[in-house]
Amino acid sequence: MKDDSGLETMVTIVANDSTWNEAKKNITHLYKGAKVKYQGFELAADYIRLDRNTNTLFASGVIDHNGKYVGRPVVIFPNDSPKTVDSLRYNYTTQEGKTFGIMTEVDGGFIQARQLRKNIYDEMSIHQGLYSTCNLPFPHTHFGIHISKGIITDKQIIAGPSYLVVQNIPMKFLGLPFAFFPKQDKKSSGFLFPSFGDDVTRGFGLRDIGWYLTFNDYWDSELRASIYSKGSYEASIRTNYLVNYKYSGAFNIRFASLKTGVEGSRDYQSPKDFHVTWNHTQRQEANPGTSFSASVEFGTSSYFRNSGAGSTYDPAKLTQNTMGSSISYGKVFADGKVNFTAAMSHRQDMAQGSVDLVLPSFNLSVATFNPFDSKNRVGEQKWYQRITVGYSMQGSNNLRTGDSTLFSKQTLNQFTNGIQHNIPVSLSLNAFKHFQFNTSVNYTERWYLQTIRKRLANEINGYRDDRDTVSGFRRAYDYSFSSGLSTKIYGMYPKIGKIEAIRHVVTPSINLNYRPDFSDPRFGFYKSYIDADGRYNQYSIFDGAMFGGPSAGRSMGIGFSVDNNIEAKIREKSDTAKNAFKKIPILQGLTFSGNYNFVADSLKLSTISFSGRTSLFNQKININFNGTFDPYVMDNRGQRIDRFTIKDGKLARLTNIGFSTDYSFNPNASKSRNGNIDSLRNKTPNMTKEQAEALARISSDPNAFVDFNIPWNLAGSLTFQYFTRFDTDKRKEVGDYNAAINIHGDVNFTPKWKVQFTSGYDLKRKEVALTRFSIYRDLHCWDMSFGWVPFGNYQSYNITIRAKASILQDLKLTKQNSHFRY
Repeated sequence: MKDDSGLETMVTIVANDSTWNEAKKNITHLYKGAKVKYQGFELAADYIRLDRNTNTLFASGVIDHNGKYVGRPVVIFPNDSPKTVDSLRYNYTTQEGKTFGIMTEVDGGFIQARQLRKNIYDEMSIHQGLYSTCNLPFPHTHFGIHISKGIITDKQIIAGPSYLVVQNIPMKFLGLPFAFFPKQDKKSSGFLFPSFGDDVTRGFGLRDIGWYLTFNDYWDSELRASIYSKGSYEASIRTNYLVNYKYSGAFNIRFASLKTGVEGSRDYQSPKDFHVTWNHTQRQEANPGTSFSASVEFGTSSYFRNSGAGSTYDPAKLTQNTMGSSISYGKVFADGKVNFTAAMSHRQDMAQGSVDLVLPSFNLSVATFNPFDSKNRVGEQKWYQRITVGYSMQGSNNLRTGDSTLFSKQTLNQFTNGIQHNIPVSLSLNAFKHFQFNTSVNYTERWYLQTIRKRLANEINGYRDDRDTVSGFRRAYDYSFSSGLSTKIYGMYPKIGKIEAIRHVVTPSINLNYRPDFSDPRFGFYKSYIDADGRYNQYSIFDGAMFGGPSAGRSMGIGFSVDNNIEAKIREKSDTAKNAFKKIPILQGLTFSGNYNFVADSLKLSTISFSGRTSLFNQKININFNGTFDPYVMDNRGQRIDRFTIKDGKLARLTNIGFSTDYSFNPNASKSRNGNIDSLRNKTPNMTKEQAEALARISSDPNAFVDFNIPWNLAGSLTFQYFTRFDTDKRKEVGDYNAAINIHGDVNFTPKWKVQFTSGYDLKRKEVALTRFSIYRDLHCWDMSFGWVPFGNYQSYNITIRAKASILQDLKLTKQNSHFRY
């Protein structure tokens, strides 16, 4: 064939089943898997008719032996995406076509039309169109718009008479005589539709009305506001930015003026609250060896309480007592041997109204190296070549104050600062074939610009203890020595019943440690004075300093620990091999540790701590436990005295012990959950704080993720902690405990209905923990969920129906009732 320039153009014709040519009529029939390609036009169907007299193509499906219409045409018009139709006619000379029963996807939505005609200007005219969120030819959960006539171009859609259709019920009273929609393949600014509600304290509300702003492909913003009839209002601006392969981030600023009570009355309040977040992440490939990240959150302590957690009523936010921020920078240089990091951070305790600032802190560390080793060494290292040396430096500038006095001049003069240097020197050798010998010397030096002095000051009614701050550079240093031996002892127990063998591995270790008394006057780190009660008082001039100061008292002791691992070997019953065994752990990491100080005046033996873990029922139940033994007696005042309990017939006092365990009756549920969470994390490597919080909520909340492929799940956990405390009334030590049981699960009543629940019981308080039920319904192209907290402080319910299409996530209907009564 000839194109517009007169050149020959190839027409490709293929049919999998058969081809029939009507030579007299100049018509070709193609059957089963037929394809025609001409310039930018492509067509595939189970039946195609090519008429060379009129230069037209006709394509349709066929009726199979089951009476179903199959092999519908799939057509690609020039500069367009593939579309499925019932049938079509196309003139390849004029490049005009007419299709019947077309369906195409547009940004998550689906447009169907009984007839569609396309001209050479890529303009399409539709007749009897239907816009829906469902991809079925006859949407069974249809919520969409019926378009009688319309024109679709590259940049706009012009519709004639249109009206809303819900569940195939036309609502022509909600119709429009005509409509104009911009059609773009990129983001565009636009109106954000509000939601409506009523609150007993704020009145009728118009919530989250706003405007979306898109500036370019790298950043956009969202402006929202909420207005209430009783004078309260909220406003927010949220901005996201992204530069591929470099960095990404977002910041959110929210302000609220929420009035409560009756104006003029005693209980009337009109607080002004705000909340600010900023998150920034730099990609590793943007600048190898350098990192920069930020996670900032600050605001008034009453924002979440007064605004109902930004009208989300999230229990985690409503009970949040702290806010924190961190901005960090890192650099690796000298071929990775030197690492430098710096950070600024803030922590705000909203319950106490206090603020902790670190402006800034830094850390410089050097990888350990062998100073006496030779680069050209041949053979094994000599003992002195095994000596390793390291170096690290930390610095910080801190301030702790109240949030109401943060920016006062007096407060800003209360910063405390310091720099600490640490140099560890160590040596590790094999000794006597079966022992590992380790020795180390650690030197620490601190630099400060302030020290303190305590004195007795005169006052009108007598004397008082006073504390002065002395400016000037002072250095404080200390050092310590440690040396130890460790080995492994293997034991095998004989065959017991079905158990072929039990192996017991014991790892004992012992070390000698020494540190001099840095309160000795020759160091100058400690001073003394007579206090107001006439008692001699010794104190450190570095008391309250950033990194502390050298401790008083000489220490020379022996530290000891014993680690145990016990496992059994059982022959596999189902395996036909003669030597097929299965190892079952009985006890893992059962460790006892303590220390004995030879030079202490009393209480030379420390408490003995222990910990370990085990598993039951083919490792389906994991149990972790820990505890502490005290070898000394407690007197009737609650003080430990220098008398061993063994003298009273007891080996030691068990001061605390605890264990925790969890179990899932359906292992596939946890595997599916972890797999989906990992998939989400891998898809979003540079998550914003909001995304990270959502993922953390999915990880911790059993009801935050819905998987209809898992028919049922039931899981539970148990935590128990026993501890002793001194009862001042009974004047003796008594036992106490904390214990709780938590359960969660879900079940599919049908392939589309799922019910989830989570609850718990506090065994000590004898009360039910937060209980929540959730019901989910898969509506194919829609989702419906119902959440219910039946009792407790956060008693509430909410119902949400929303479309699955990503472009229609704001198209949702929510009914919510909560303790805030919004």
